[in-house]
Amino acid sequence: MRNPNQVLIRAAGLIKKFDEFVAVDEIDFEVERGEAFGFLGPNGAGKTSTMRMIGCTSPPSGGALNVIGMNPVTQASVIKNRIGVVPQTDNLDIEITVRENLEMYARYHDVPRAEAAARIDELLEFVQLAERSNSRVEPLSGGMKRRLTIARALVNEPELLLLDEPTTGLDPQARHLVWDRLYRLKRQGITLVITTHYMDEAEQLCDRLVVMDKAEVAAEGSPRELI
Repeated sequence: MRNPNQVLIRAAGLIKKFDEFVAVDEIDFEVERGEAFGFLGPNGAGKTSTMRMIGCTSPPSGGALNVIGMNPVTQASVIKNRIGVVPQTDNLDIEITVRENLEMYARYHDVPRAEAAARIDELLEFVQLAERSNSRVEPLSGGMKRRLTIARALVNEPELLLLDEPTTGLDPQARHLVWDRLYRLKRQGITLVITTHYMDEAEQLCDRLVVMDKAEVAAEGSPRELI
């Protein structure tokens, strides 16, 4: 039985439409504080549309959605300050350095300068990019850019981290390094919500997941139960 006080995200009958196209069709799910929750399914199943609604960048077309006790339509700016988002494609500023990308994000979240400097040092160590701190982003490998995007999403010390296809396009070694960092975040008590089309990734990272297909939830349970 779930503790209602520990539910960080609650969706009931959640719908997302684009004109006549239904991207998400009346889905229900709950994410508890401190768990790693996954949306597993093929491309076009509705996973990214669901994540964009949780992340307050796309309003629901119907149903109810509550994120950290708030309404994403009317309280989007407050929610955005308390979450971190790792989008499907890295949208880093490739013209500036690794550290400058994080500094820019810290300013965006009004993190005081001295506090931001210490936090950025910690994050660069955490994602194993400390020695690339003053490198421009453009020549970095795909795995390094992904880790930098994760570090950027952690600058505001979020209580909820949304990761849309976090390892798509990475080689096996880079994938395992990203998995290791995410596993550490999970152990620190950060709530993770992950979309993936890899069962092995869901098995590695998720306590619980829903399988989405054709805009609907086809199954729900722990990775072991679903396998």
